[in-house]
Amino acid sequence: MIRIDWKKLRTQAMACALAFAAATLLVQPAPALAQSAPQPRTGLPDFTDLVEKVGPAVVNIRTMERVRSNPQEQGQMDEEMQEFFRRFFGTPMPNIPRGPRGPGPGQEQPRGVGSGFILSADGFVMTNAHVVEGADEVLVTLPDKREFKARIVGSDKRTDVAVVKIDANGLPFVRVGDVSKLKVGEWVMAIGSPFGLENTVTAGIVSAKARDTGDYLPFIQTDVAINPGNSGGPLVNLRGEVVGINSQIYSRSGGFMGISFAIPMDEAMRVAEQLRTNGRVTRGRIGVQIDQVTKDVAESIGLGKPQGALVRSVEPGGPAAKAGVEAGDIITRFSGQAIERATDLPRLVGNTKPGTRADMTVFRRGGSRELSVQVAEFEPEKPVQRAQGAEERPRGSSSPAAQSIGLAVSDLSEAQKKELNVKGGVRVEAATEAAARAGIREGDVILQIGNAEVGSVRDFDAALAKADRSKPIPVLLRRGELATYLLIRPQR
Repeated sequence: MIRIDWKKLRTQAMACALAFAAATLLVQPAPALAQSAPQPRTGLPDFTDLVEKVGPAVVNIRTMERVRSNPQEQGQMDEEMQEFFRRFFGTPMPNIPRGPRGPGPGQEQPRGVGSGFILSADGFVMTNAHVVEGADEVLVTLPDKREFKARIVGSDKRTDVAVVKIDANGLPFVRVGDVSKLKVGEWVMAIGSPFGLENTVTAGIVSAKARDTGDYLPFIQTDVAINPGNSGGPLVNLRGEVVGINSQIYSRSGGFMGISFAIPMDEAMRVAEQLRTNGRVTRGRIGVQIDQVTKDVAESIGLGKPQGALVRSVEPGGPAAKAGVEAGDIITRFSGQAIERATDLPRLVGNTKPGTRADMTVFRRGGSRELSVQVAEFEPEKPVQRAQGAEERPRGSSSPAAQSIGLAVSDLSEAQKKELNVKGGVRVEAATEAAARAGIREGDVILQIGNAEVGSVRDFDAALAKADRSKPIPVLLRRGELATYLLIRPQR
């Protein structure tokens, strides 16, 4: 019979368990946090596949123009040179053999070089409007060296987008990407003809989106090397999709300085579709001139943050005037979309089909109100007709409150109200001290103090008496045809 030493067996079992646990700990993986840590990416993206994929659809565009000079100009120049030699040398101009002259009137000469890319297999090509502007002939050269005369389907200066057509089929064409998915810091590539050097490839990253340069469109900013001749070429993401048209550069020397701008492809395609369908772009308008809302003005009138578009003038009889918009209003929403910056408004209105009725929110004298406007078709602005002749103005009058900020004002006559198209207001007869420092000057018409409407000198004095002198006083005024806000800062 075998006797078991249970005490010894238990001791050995515990020792084995401890040894097994120690061995297990030695081979355990790193904690979950270390496992999920992203591995650093090494190397730069390879653009070779993108070039092979997109390059065949990128074209070179040359433009020609006919010489329209006057034949008499050469004779006049000869006479001027004869006079120069006679006066300064005392002899007639020597008979120097002349080299071949340039093209004569009616003949064509090179005008410029740009880039473009093929939108469809049947030969529609997109480029910049400024590339083909003023051209009498457009020549499109494909990467395989085939050359075609192109017909300008349409161009739109406002967005700098143009579409031309060549007679060819079965052409390679680009794929259009989703600009909303483009991220700042993302790699992008450009193909074009800088300085006439065809099929040149450069690359960089997206530096900013929705960059406002004062133009109609919000641009994509990149650090891709773009130079003269790249205009109209594609900006391509790493998926081989065109997300923009290279259009502008910021430069003090005429060459690349690290800042380039491209037209977003979603906006460009919207324009291109209209150009292909109608040959022109139809845009909406409401008849207002606008400006940015500054932080100081927004805080002083109770708007909170600087947002919206400040209405500086309203076209008499225009859509906005009929809707009840007034100079000094701040448009904060249009057709259900918030207006964060003044430049948002013309883009939203311009993309609205003429004849459409749109809801609009305006901030006026401390509160918001809803208006409805029928959008009209955009047309060139008409010159403003000014009244002729001078009118005798009433003498200025000023209360102690007005004098304390350096203002003397007077009531407007009925003729002045009609000329300015306002219901009331007071004319500035003199501006000194705080008022002058704020930028107010003689001849301005004050329409509002704070959020109080000013219809007369009495209203002006009452509003000014209620104003908080410990804070800047916002003043809405008209200067010529435009309205603006200025801040008077009384001395404490």
